[in-house]
Amino acid sequence: MVYDAVAAPSMHNAQPWRFRYFQGSRTFHLRADFDRVMPHSDPDARALHLGCGAALLNLRTAVVHEGWYPAIRLLPDPADPALVATVRLTDGAGGESDLAALYPAIHRRHSSRFPFEETEIPESVRTALSDAADREGATLSFPGPWHQQEVLELVQEAERRNITDAGSDDDLAQWTRIDAPSVNTAADGIPDYAFGPRKRGGKAPMRDFAGTRPVAGRDSADFEQSPQLALLSTTDDHPADWLRAGQAMERVLLLATLEGLSGSFATQALEWADLRWPLRDPVTGRGHTQMVLRLGYGPGGPTTPRRPVPEVLDIEP
Repeated sequence: MVYDAVAAPSMHNAQPWRFRYFQGSRTFHLRADFDRVMPHSDPDARALHLGCGAALLNLRTAVVHEGWYPAIRLLPDPADPALVATVRLTDGAGGESDLAALYPAIHRRHSSRFPFEETEIPESVRTALSDAADREGATLSFPGPWHQQEVLELVQEAERRNITDAGSDDDLAQWTRIDAPSVNTAADGIPDYAFGPRKRGGKAPMRDFAGTRPVAGRDSADFEQSPQLALLSTTDDHPADWLRAGQAMERVLLLATLEGLSGSFATQALEWADLRWPLRDPVTGRGHTQMVLRLGYGPGGPTTPRRPVPEVLDIEP
């Protein structure tokens, strides 16, 4: 079950989680690993909680797949903020039985930083993805032309800032693997084979994880002129909301994978407080944007490394 849980995405593949399983009570503790927070790009640990939420959704799905019902508590101990959730295994899948259908997508879902087709996602699929987010207490919206242009401009502004921002560069340098030895041996971070091609043209909001560093054999490519973006938001903006958003994000991505879609993240503007706020719904002015997803039909991404289960799981009597 933990092997399935850690297949979840996290910012720069930092994998900021640890698990402890108590055999007597059949209970998992999911703990945030704050040593893996991005000090500059994620100073409030919001993205860290999203990653833990995504791992929690995978764990819930794996529990249901094994025939149990996951009884969940978020942030059960105010004195221990690292304990982000407990999951107790009880008899019968109960109201979570629909998660079982998502299980085959857990190890098929990979971030794809390759060009997608211009084919529009059908409205029925968009509705299903929005419903999936709603099941987890979040909202998934597909911005119209005006709002999408605003989102793209905010991402571009964030990219311009990142070029000269030492803190952003430090975070990337810590969690990207370009030299051959670390690419082959690291169990976390983003290896250069997963960077995707350098963007030559198009409007898709692609982060260049290489920065100014050369990557041998890396190609350039034209990306979508009309990228299909989805904004995931919550009503409030506290750690519990971030955990719900992470679960919604992963539920959306697993369903998207089953629907033949690929996806990647555009977090650049979310990493700047003054750029994150304007991402919200321009009509209502409400909601806190937690993630910008790029979805579409195109090649799936490669498998990226994960820490071995014994490194992240402790088993107690």
